[in-house]
Amino acid sequence: MDQYIGRLLDGRYEILEIIGTGGMAVVYKARCHRLNRLVAIKILKDEFARDEEFRRRFRAEGEAVAMLSHPNIVQVYDVSTSDSANFIVMELIDGISLKEYMEKKGVLNWKETLHFSLQIAKGLEHAHSRGIVHRDIKPHNIMVLKNGSVKVMDFGIARVMNKSNTLTKEALGSVHYISPEQAKGGHTDNRSDLYSLGVVMYEMMAGRPPYDGESAVSVAIQHINGGAPLPSVYNPNIPTGLEQIIMKAMALEVRDRYVSATEMLQDMEEFRKNPAIVFDYHTLMDDATRKIPGVPMTTAEKKVQLRTGERPVAVSQQTGQRRTGTAARPVTAQRDSEIVSRVQQKHRQERKKKDSERSRVATTAIVICSAVAVFAIIVFLIALFSGALLDQEKDTVEVPYLTGGLYSEALLEAHPDFNIRLRPQQYSESHPKDEIISQQPAGGTKVQRGSDIWITVSMGPEPEVMKLDNFVGADAEEAYKLLDSQGFKPLKKKEASYVYGEGIVTRTDPAADSEVTAGQTIYIYVSTGPEVVEVPMPNVVGLELSRAKELIQQLGFTNVRYEPTESSRPENEVVYQSVGKNETVDVSTEIIVQYSSGVAETVETEPPAQTGSEATTPPFSVSWVVPERDEEYRLDVCLGGTKDVLFSKLIPPGAKTVLLDLSGSGVVYYDLYIDGEFAETKTVDFSPRSVESGA
Repeated sequence: MDQYIGRLLDGRYEILEIIGTGGMAVVYKARCHRLNRLVAIKILKDEFARDEEFRRRFRAEGEAVAMLSHPNIVQVYDVSTSDSANFIVMELIDGISLKEYMEKKGVLNWKETLHFSLQIAKGLEHAHSRGIVHRDIKPHNIMVLKNGSVKVMDFGIARVMNKSNTLTKEALGSVHYISPEQAKGGHTDNRSDLYSLGVVMYEMMAGRPPYDGESAVSVAIQHINGGAPLPSVYNPNIPTGLEQIIMKAMALEVRDRYVSATEMLQDMEEFRKNPAIVFDYHTLMDDATRKIPGVPMTTAEKKVQLRTGERPVAVSQQTGQRRTGTAARPVTAQRDSEIVSRVQQKHRQERKKKDSERSRVATTAIVICSAVAVFAIIVFLIALFSGALLDQEKDTVEVPYLTGGLYSEALLEAHPDFNIRLRPQQYSESHPKDEIISQQPAGGTKVQRGSDIWITVSMGPEPEVMKLDNFVGADAEEAYKLLDSQGFKPLKKKEASYVYGEGIVTRTDPAADSEVTAGQTIYIYVSTGPEVVEVPMPNVVGLELSRAKELIQQLGFTNVRYEPTESSRPENEVVYQSVGKNETVDVSTEIIVQYSSGVAETVETEPPAQTGSEATTPPFSVSWVVPERDEEYRLDVCLGGTKDVLFSKLIPPGAKTVLLDLSGSGVVYYDLYIDGEFAETKTVDFSPRSVESGA
């Protein structure tokens, strides 16, 4: 059993079960007893928890991430580092990872890819605006909820976990999405996250990551070298605009990527509005418009471009896509050389002419810009000293003094110029419940309209910790009244029980002897008695005893009595069952099953002939109990051990007995068949004493 299951961390988090395992930590489902809610707790593995520097950075990063509040980011509630455990408390998500979702669905369509990518980018935009870079964006860290929304988890934790740049087996899950600068151990910023997002989008559209290999190192080298095939190689249905967004985010050079998540979101929105859009991207390297995807030209195509100035049409052998331009015409090698020489000379002349014109234009532009700059500085100084600029700070407002006041809905309405945000509540002996303990920024500070004000609200004095009494076996009503009088919030839930009678407490949640506080909710589970389960009774007559027992046990019957009886049927063959075939009864109903123990040696086994014998008795009436049925059935009476039918009679619905006139001598066995199926064996003693007594 796991060492943490059942433990109470920090006196409030009860570990319930494991819900996930990673290279660095194990994730557990837990219950917070102070706030009475279920949470997810990520506990670091021992090999990382032993590093003091790692633990310090782990706590600092975790506390910073706890400040994030966005619908597309998993909320972090608490961070703790101690000798017993180092863990992060997060909201519990009911969903699966994007990796699991992709494994189930395979290649996603572009609409679904865009839907998920927009939400991930919005979460990154919020985190980047707070100065937090994720550094480990991958499908494993993105949760997909049942309503289709996504949440990014492990924000800021990656910074701590990347303390070592060594690429080990644990890094294999992340190295497929790592940026080139991370792979080289260089500086990372928000654009590293955008690269990883591009790789995730690539995998959603192509059904595989852009780079793969036998080891983490080989994959990292591929990221450093670049040159991933276009996702349209694997999925020709990807729209050009979306492919451009993916490849720009995955640009090898940091400067060629999107500057921010906001810029990437703008292109995503443009594509969402017009899926047929084709973007024109400008780079600082060549100051020319490069349309992505770009396909390398052959040598012949480069010659055609030199002659005509246009890119020729050609079909890629890999993708089947056409290149833009005019068609190439075959020429001889000598003519090509002459044409190339003349074109190059013409280009050099034109370049000199353009450089001269640019020089004149640049000189003129510098003079004009200098004049404008001097004029602007003069105007600014005049406005500054006259107070004009200071008077125009209309968006600057003063932060109200909230510390010491009470938190309520009215407080939010009273300050519409601010976003009042809540930090985790705290117990306080000096501040009553709902009083504001602190605020950030402080009251009286001037900030921009619409700024966030973070407040900490008191939960009042910390309640006394008590041990819960054992109410199992007690009357539910009495237990409810006692818990209510002790200051708890008891709630009753019903459940079936074969051990405790109706109205008796079967268990409590939390369990007996658990540490609880006043005001905490206590669930009382009340017995409704044994659960009624009804199943149809099978026909076991004629079966071997062990087979009959196995069949009855499989159906769940719990109260079955097996009795031996003398019979002409083979030993251990079932000859009688007290509940008829297909009759629906509760599994706890008493059922009697009789099986043959053979015929006693002192009893005559061979019955005498029914007619033509002087030893037979005169016919007399015999009443037999027969199965009660809702429908009419045929009863056949045969001589024991034979298939010879002596009597055949239709039994009306609801009949319980049948009256027959029989004659014979000694003890005679009769086999009864219902609608052709063996039912049971009956015994009749024709001795004079039995006949006289009406046996």
